[in-house]
Amino acid sequence: MKSDRHPSLFVVFARRSLTALKTGLKVVARPIVPSPVRRWLRTQQRNLSFWPPIGWVRFGSLRRVTPISPIFGLDRGQSIDRYYIENFLMRHAADIHANVLEVAENAYTRRFGRERVTKSDVLHVQEGQPGATIIADLCSTTDIASNQFDCIILTQTLQHIYDGRAAVRTLYRILKPSGVLLATVPGISQISRYDMERWGDYWRFTTLSTRKLFEENFQATNVRVEAYGNVLAASAFLHGLAANELRREELDHFDSDYEMLITIRAVKSEAKS
Repeated sequence: MKSDRHPSLFVVFARRSLTALKTGLKVVARPIVPSPVRRWLRTQQRNLSFWPPIGWVRFGSLRRVTPISPIFGLDRGQSIDRYYIENFLMRHAADIHANVLEVAENAYTRRFGRERVTKSDVLHVQEGQPGATIIADLCSTTDIASNQFDCIILTQTLQHIYDGRAAVRTLYRILKPSGVLLATVPGISQISRYDMERWGDYWRFTTLSTRKLFEENFQATNVRVEAYGNVLAASAFLHGLAANELRREELDHFDSDYEMLITIRAVKSEAKS
C-alpha cells in the first residue's frame, strides 16, 4: 500500500520521520556542540516562540525616561484625549442648548452649542478667573441654586475633586429636570502638574467606577458610559505625542483593556407632575 494514496498515513509517516531526524541530530550534535552553545540555542528557540521575539523590539524615539512633550502634546498639535473629547461633544451637540454651564471657560459651549445656547455660564472654584460668571465649589450644597441648567459640560474635571461623590450630587441637583450632563474623565493619563499644584489631581477612572459613581444619583437607564483608546493611543498620549501624529484608524480602534478616556452622558429625571 502506497502512502501517497492515503494522505493521512503520509502525514503520520512524515511526522515520525521528522521526529526521528531531530532525535538523531541531537544525539550526533551533543558530543560535538559545546554545552554553552547548546544552552544558547535552547534560549533562542524559546525566544522565537514569541512575536516579536525577545530582544527584537526596537523602541526608537520612545526609548527615553522623559516624555517627548510634558504637556500632553499640546505643543505639537491637538492632544489625543482632546481628540476623543471633541468627538464625543460633536456627537451630542444637540444636548448643548438653552442655559449651559461649563467649567473654566465656555469654548466648547460656543463651538458645539452655537445659536442653540441662550445663556452661557462659566464655573470656577477661585476668584479672579477671566470669564468666570459663577465662583463656587461643586462639593458645596449651597453655592449654586438647584434646577438651573439645561446642559452642563464637565470635561476632565472630576479627577481634580477629591470628593467626587459630593460633586456628582451637586451636578445632579443643579441640572433642570431632563437636563443633560456631558462629562469626561481620564482613564490612562499622566498627572497634570498645573492642576496638581493648584487644586490637586486625585483620581483615574474605569468605566465600571464611573458608572457606579454616576448611578448613585442618576437613574441607571439615564446614564451612558463609554471608553476610548488602545495601547498605541495610550502609549503615544503618555509620551506627549499629538493626535495628528497617529492615523485616524489607530486613534479610533478601541481595546477595552486600555481605557484612555471615559465619557458620560447622564440625564436628570423629569420632574414628577
